[in-house]
Amino acid sequence: MEYFVNVILPIPLERQFTYSVTPDEADFLTPGMRVAVPFGKSKIYTALVLTIHNVPPNAYEAKEIDQILDEVPLVNHLQLRHWEWIANYYMCSLGEVMRSALPSAFLLESETLIIRNDSTHVEESQLKDDEFLVFEALQHQSTLKVHEVSAIVERKNVLPVLNRLLDKNIIYLKEEIYEQYKPKLVKYVKLGKDYLSDDALEALLETLSRAPKQSQVVLSFFQLQGNSKKPISITDLEKYSNASKAVIGSLVDKGILEEDHIRMDRVRFEGEENSEVKSLNVYQLQALANIKRSFEEDKVTLLKGVTSSGKTEVYVQLISEYLGKGKQILYLLPEIALTTQLISRLQDYFGERISVFHSKYNIQERVEVWNNVLKGAEKAQIVIGARSSLFLPFDNLGLIIVDEEHEGSFKQFDPAPRYHARDAAIVLANLHKANILLGSATPSIESYYNAKLGKYGYAEINRRFGNVLMPDMELVDFKEALRKKRVKGHFSERLLEEIEKSLGNGEQIILFQNRRGFAPVLECLTCGHTPQCSNCDVTLTYHQYKNQLRCHYCSYHTALPESCAACGSPELDTKGFGTEQVEEEVKKLFPEAKVGRMDLDTTRGKHAYEKIITSFEQQELDILVGTQMLTKGLDFRNVSLVGVMNADSLLNFPDYRAHERTFQMLTQVSGRAGRTQKRGKVIIQTYNPYHQILKQVTTGDYETMFTEQIYEREQYKYPPLNRIIKITFKHKNYNTLNEAAEWFSGALKTHFGGTVLGPEFPSISRIRNQYLKNILIKIDKSESLGKTKKNIKRIEKTFKSVSLFRSVRVIYNVDHI
Repeated sequence: MEYFVNVILPIPLERQFTYSVTPDEADFLTPGMRVAVPFGKSKIYTALVLTIHNVPPNAYEAKEIDQILDEVPLVNHLQLRHWEWIANYYMCSLGEVMRSALPSAFLLESETLIIRNDSTHVEESQLKDDEFLVFEALQHQSTLKVHEVSAIVERKNVLPVLNRLLDKNIIYLKEEIYEQYKPKLVKYVKLGKDYLSDDALEALLETLSRAPKQSQVVLSFFQLQGNSKKPISITDLEKYSNASKAVIGSLVDKGILEEDHIRMDRVRFEGEENSEVKSLNVYQLQALANIKRSFEEDKVTLLKGVTSSGKTEVYVQLISEYLGKGKQILYLLPEIALTTQLISRLQDYFGERISVFHSKYNIQERVEVWNNVLKGAEKAQIVIGARSSLFLPFDNLGLIIVDEEHEGSFKQFDPAPRYHARDAAIVLANLHKANILLGSATPSIESYYNAKLGKYGYAEINRRFGNVLMPDMELVDFKEALRKKRVKGHFSERLLEEIEKSLGNGEQIILFQNRRGFAPVLECLTCGHTPQCSNCDVTLTYHQYKNQLRCHYCSYHTALPESCAACGSPELDTKGFGTEQVEEEVKKLFPEAKVGRMDLDTTRGKHAYEKIITSFEQQELDILVGTQMLTKGLDFRNVSLVGVMNADSLLNFPDYRAHERTFQMLTQVSGRAGRTQKRGKVIIQTYNPYHQILKQVTTGDYETMFTEQIYEREQYKYPPLNRIIKITFKHKNYNTLNEAAEWFSGALKTHFGGTVLGPEFPSISRIRNQYLKNILIKIDKSESLGKTKKNIKRIEKTFKSVSLFRSVRVIYNVDHI
């Protein structure tokens, strides 16, 4: 009987592929194992086994698999079901989910090796120059990789050279699969076998009395061994004995010490469980009781707690209970910056039982966390991570906490799958029969709407911890201040007054400006020309610290011009302002103050978040200027003042969620002020102080904001009362894109009528030399979402059969936010 496996390949193709296996291989393989398979002419991919069966494919002859890569499944059956849901719901392929879910070290890569053919006699005079260079290199080493050949012949395209050498039978090619993950091995030393008895030791120390350095190393070894039960690494021994590697090496050569390698995780949180879980106040206890009641009814539960109300302590209490039941816990956060503070807080309670998983960790570190979760290791009982940690191989998940659930950062935009981590986490919890808690001071309209309907459980804490008062919020009319000339740079007199007062009291200040760089526009004062990005339809942002103009979409950059490119005038001026400019102005206005900045430019390094947050926590900085990274759940004890530099840029964003987002962001950033006994102060600068959203922020009136937003969304058919799917078309040719979008839109309107909006160019209609056009489909809650998606996919199939449109990329964004 023939055996076959259906596999997922990490490529954006809808279908699964079938390969043949031997009966022994079929017996050994289980779903979730990785196999290397040939695909196309010469590629080898890592594939994931989905099913094992006896049905041969109809359309093609099944190839054999290349090799089995795992002893045990890397992905469990619940993960595969979760992936299938994500692929189906977010209209992408299983291969795209696989590529996003697995750390890239698990996706083994194939490399073409160029090997010398020893059986052919080569007439060197017959070779061309570039052929001879490759041939000569192969005399010195047996194999070359393609990129090495490229360096030798100093050409990017080396295929013609390789093809000529293949024709002459001088070389042959081989695909080699190599694994990217290498375990970290640490060198340890132990006492040699011959010196374990007391007599042998005594004799040894007597012998070494003539070699004082070696004697010192041996004595240090015993002291370290006495202090710790752990194996002693060579690095520790070197430090402790002040000896060189050579001295330790000579002891190893003599057999007095023996070397050993121990496999070690790259990231370890070494902390003692030295804190008891804090007792909760009456409001927290009430919220906890409501949460547990909802959990008993198997409901998704929303916890709405004002900023600094002690939501984390409630989470800690729940985590402690689920650990007691032997369950795994997933703690999702929207920003990597938040993990820094949270780890140290949770370590106090739970010691080394914490693992962290996010994109700032390198591949090797992520693989280790994956393996620890797969094995159910104690050090991975609590996983803290950004949205990608949803994909870890949990098999005993008891609780998922989604903190700051309203955050837009939980939505993945590029590449596919364009999933929302909060919604995917709810499905994951359902698959594991686990409980899920969504927490926020300003819940998303969708979650609060579900809680109102009774679909979600609900708990609330409306008092700050320790009964600290909510910050005193003040709107400053910047237009009026400008008219009365009561401004310095981008600071109103009122804000400067408060900064001075806080600095005088030795308190810290946060200044929020949601735009990085120095200025978003550089303008010629003579002709009005502004430099544009050559690849995108955006103006270039001026970054002063590098003295260059940068595009924030494609990273194109150029040196700051000395004169206008259009008219040659040297009179260039900047318009608007970003975090860099705020930082510079603060330094000039308050030269004594220590100022830091936290935005995408200053947090690129692996430990950059940690450095900035720690130095602000330890009060090494007086003023911290930053973008929305600062608004999310960070806990600074000594901040008494928050200044919002320009609230209008948030309000005037072309998006149906602009008002909701403004309310959330301003409330969250205000919540960083006055988190201890003294009441904090928030100054919001705006040109429109009478705007209803700003009024609602200052009074903390979430209910009114929610009621108004729900009314508007009902009128204009937006979520949560309707579902929306955004379809984006991408192509480098403007006319082809227009034709394609019009054709697709016409087909959709025939099917769905008036609920199809567009096609329209977005506000930025060209990115990386690709033109973009959007269509928005509004789907009523009474209609079947599944049927709608099937109809859209059917239209896409017909669309792709038109040869002109085949090269147009169609991108789906379900529940677009």
